[in-house]
Amino acid sequence: MASHSLVTTTRVTLNSSERFHKLPNKKDDKDETRFEKFYFLQAADCQFGMIDNYLKKLPDPKWDEEVEFSERLVERCNKLDPKPKFMVICGDLVDAFPGTALRGAQVEDLKRVFSKLDPEIPLVCVCGNHDIGNEPTRQGLEEYWRDFGDDYFYFITNGVLFIVIDSQFYEHRAHLEDYAIKQDTWLENLLGKCKQFKYSIVFQHIPWYLNQPEEDKDYFNIDRDLRLKWLKKFREAGVDKVMCGHYHRNAGGWYDDKMELVVTSAIGAQLGDDKSGIRVVKCLDDKIEHHYVAIDDIPGSVEI
Repeated sequence: MASHSLVTTTRVTLNSSERFHKLPNKKDDKDETRFEKFYFLQAADCQFGMIDNYLKKLPDPKWDEEVEFSERLVERCNKLDPKPKFMVICGDLVDAFPGTALRGAQVEDLKRVFSKLDPEIPLVCVCGNHDIGNEPTRQGLEEYWRDFGDDYFYFITNGVLFIVIDSQFYEHRAHLEDYAIKQDTWLENLLGKCKQFKYSIVFQHIPWYLNQPEEDKDYFNIDRDLRLKWLKKFREAGVDKVMCGHYHRNAGGWYDDKMELVVTSAIGAQLGDDKSGIRVVKCLDDKIEHHYVAIDDIPGSVEI
């Protein structure tokens, strides 16, 4: 089982010349809480294979369109000046569930494409429902660990605490209850550290809600009672933003008028009117700013 102490994260290396899922920790920085403004990129749902499988319902789905979107994204991001501190993909990296026929080929193509991301832009992967299964099992979780690393962890950069959680265990945990409880305990302990930092941001796949904290439960959010329990914990701990994917559309709202939940549309298949894109997030001295931008509209430079 992967280790989840408060000082350790997992790094996954493809081979000697390529890297994947490299976290932007600064181990030589003695004062982790020292803040310096910066920006990062938040994306979600490259989900190689969804367009053919779900939208077009083809009997022999490919993922050429998702590959093309992702290649354009990588090309644009590599030209950014200054470089973002990192890029995070908030889940559903591929469409094929663990243990299914197309899974290996989709993971291989995903790694091939994103390993071309500039080495100065670390890539952080978040676990989605397609990545470990709608009803996670030990086999699916181990497959994810093998391909992508830990499903929950944290990292610190420029005085900001980033918490990555496996949201699927707030949707379905029956097969791995003990493991899910370990994440709960780890998360509660880590939330106690939030107020030591300038900002604290949570990354997850499934949003707690889409527009309003009190909204009804549906496929794209989490059970209302469980949702309100954890939102209260997050807010009391001092979390500033919760950033998600899963919806394949842009959405979001505020909890208690102070903690924002941000839902970012997909790199790949769109279920609404948004274009395939990414979110630019600026951590500034007095606030966190963010805006969604289509892949072809990613600017050459970002002012911070």
